[in-house]
Amino acid sequence: MSEEMKDIEMNDIELNESAAAEETNGMAADEAAKTEETSAQGNNEASEEAAGEASETGAKEKNTEKKGFFSKKKDKKDEQIEELTDRLKRTMAEFDNFRKRTEKEKAAMYEIGAKDIVERILPVVDNFERGLAAIPEAEVKSAFAEGMDMIYKQLLKTLEEAGVKPIEAVGQPFDPNFHNAVMHVDDETLGENVIAEEFQKGYLYRDSVVRHSMVKVAN
Repeated sequence: MSEEMKDIEMNDIELNESAAAEETNGMAADEAAKTEETSAQGNNEASEEAAGEASETGAKEKNTEKKGFFSKKKDKKDEQIEELTDRLKRTMAEFDNFRKRTEKEKAAMYEIGAKDIVERILPVVDNFERGLAAIPEAEVKSAFAEGMDMIYKQLLKTLEEAGVKPIEAVGQPFDPNFHNAVMHVDDETLGENVIAEEFQKGYLYRDSVVRHSMVKVAN
């Protein structure tokens, strides 16, 4: 083989080796680029995931803050409702007590006023009784006497309908709550402390004494 042919062959071998080396370097470069691209994609995905987690965490924290705010607001509102309800109950209780006290006072005032009126009328009843007792026996059946008796009975009936009734006295045991003893007498036919005579009738208004009976009591 001639020297020229050898040189040409050597040059071809070197060219082939150079091309192979370049091809190898190109493949390495491609692999490096792919590796960098994969790494970048991984980093982007990691960044996006981290950003998503951070966003989600922030949203949760905001929701928690909102819930806490509304919870505090609700608790304060409930306290105000309880306070107002308690005040309303107290006011209603005070008003109910005031109403009962007022009704009681009105009833007491009415009773006091009624007793005062009855006490003023009783002397009129006494005068009717004295006038009827003073009528002579011969005139008991006269129109005048019968008219006075009718008015007297009507007056007693009206007082009775209003709650006024006489206190029983003669023949009853003496009771200082209803009777006023102005005289004592020795009488063996009556028991001790038994009322022998009544000088002035006593009256009750709804079980309350308007005037005590004025009586004579046996010893």
